[in-house]
Amino acid sequence: MQYQELLRIPSTGRGLTEITGAADHFVGAQGVSTGLLCFFVRHTSASLIICENSDPQVLADLEAWFARAVPDGDPLYGHVAEGPDDMPAHVRAVLTQASICVPVSEGKCALGTWQGVFLFEHRRAPQRRQIRLTLMAS
Repeated sequence: MQYQELLRIPSTGRGLTEITGAADHFVGAQGVSTGLLCFFVRHTSASLIICENSDPQVLADLEAWFARAVPDGDPLYGHVAEGPDDMPAHVRAVLTQASICVPVSEGKCALGTWQGVFLFEHRRAPQRRQIRLTLMAS
C-alpha cells in the first residue's frame, strides 16, 4: 500500500522547523506499523535535514555555519532576482537535500534518540512551504 499527504508548513523565515511530529501523526493515521516514509520538499530555496532535536543550540550553530559558508549578498552571485538572499538560499538547498526517506517501525519514524526531521528554510522572509509525504507499506 502507498499513502500520500501534502504537509503545508508556514516558515517564519530563515531557520529550522521540526516536522517529525507531523510525519508520525500521518503514519499513525494510516494504521501502518512497518514501512518507509519519504519526504520531498517542493521548493528550491528550502530543504530537509535530519538533525539533533534536543539541544536548540545545535540548530543555531548549524545556521551560523551556513551564514559564514554561504553569506547573503556575496558579489560572486549574478542571480539576485528576489534579493540578496535569493542565490544563497539556492546554494544552501543544494548543499543539503530535497528528499529524505526514513524507516517506519512500530507505527512511527524509526529515528535515533536525538534525531528529528526538519524543514530548513533558507530565505529570510516567511514562506509557505509544501512537503509531500509518501508512505510505502506492505
